[in-house]
Amino acid sequence: MGAEAQAMMDRTLVFTYGTLKRGFSNHGLIQEMIHSGDAAFVGVARTAGRLPLVCGPYRVPFLLNLPGAGERVRGELYAVSPRGIARMDDLEGTCRGHYERLPISVVLPRRRHRSVGTDGEGDGEEEENGDDEVEVEVEAEAYYAHRSYAAELWRRIGERGFEAYSEKEARGYVKRKDRPQDTTFLDHIRIFVSFPPQN
Repeated sequence: MGAEAQAMMDRTLVFTYGTLKRGFSNHGLIQEMIHSGDAAFVGVARTAGRLPLVCGPYRVPFLLNLPGAGERVRGELYAVSPRGIARMDDLEGTCRGHYERLPISVVLPRRRHRSVGTDGEGDGEEEENGDDEVEVEVEAEAYYAHRSYAAELWRRIGERGFEAYSEKEARGYVKRKDRPQDTTFLDHIRIFVSFPPQN
């Protein structure tokens, strides 16, 4: 096996659903990783099952590991090297208890090419070609809100999530450098969840 093939096998599929997606504030990290060979775009994807996607303090998006609640979340799938994973773990604060990287099942839409025969049943000469769209399920990883506050965050949001982090949900997002620096991110979350649920 060649070095390039081995490098691709060492990749982890990562499902991004928030600010790491194209067009959002932290996508620059993904672009840097693509440029350095530490990430490759695989495609758009959707969670195989329903999960809550919510915004917390400063309109920061969180995927909650509460299967069956929420929606089938839309996002992007990347193949990421171990060095890229380390950079993403740092951004997501996995060692500080902000997020945790856990397994997730996602589906990718794929076109299946088929030949259609003269009678439309694919049994003879090719008269025309057709494509069907099918979903291919793959195992990946995602950055979930840390379990220490995820259930409280879901309660605080009023147990309502959304299907995609879009410009509408991102309106009001405050970049890390623009947030108060004298309070930790976990303190911001604790303050946010201490308020009564939203209606």
